[in-house]
Amino acid sequence: MPSKSSKITIHMVSSLDGFIAKKDGDISWMESSDSYEKGIELSPEMIEAFLKSIDCYVMGANTYEHALELGWPYGDVPVKVLTHRNLKTERENVEFCSGDLAHLVNNHFKPNYQNIWMVGGAMLTKEFLRLHLADEIVLSMMPVILGDGVLFFDFIGEEQLLHLKDVKAYKDGMVELWYGVKKG
Repeated sequence: MPSKSSKITIHMVSSLDGFIAKKDGDISWMESSDSYEKGIELSPEMIEAFLKSIDCYVMGANTYEHALELGWPYGDVPVKVLTHRNLKTERENVEFCSGDLAHLVNNHFKPNYQNIWMVGGAMLTKEFLRLHLADEIVLSMMPVILGDGVLFFDFIGEEQLLHLKDVKAYKDGMVELWYGVKKG
């Protein structure tokens, strides 16, 4: 049975027009050279404290492979990679999972972790939303319009109401929107 205090947060970095990567998978646009005078400056201590609050990451296979290419930002925190592919890893904190998504979330992830962050990709985000598995959505919007690429998510097939929990603007021009997903 899922813990009542356990929550799943979808986190994605997006362009203003809703893309999470260029068609070729490039995400170099996520590094902003913009400057917003009134924005928040993140200190290394603030980032470290925030990252310590996350006790599990969930991602799809493409996001996993991209994270390996970029230099693995997840440290030793448990990572659940949802895939039907036969992938290998040398990391002790990575587990490959497949099967019914709602069953995995409710019977394996939520009972064992309190603060679960689903960090990609687009198809998995769509399924989490479609199946009402997400409790929150954090969208970090970068100051760029890509014009084309991989959408954050599309066509989940139903309207879902959200509750704005917080908005933050950062020195690099990124704006973070934090929403609660209204249930029922």
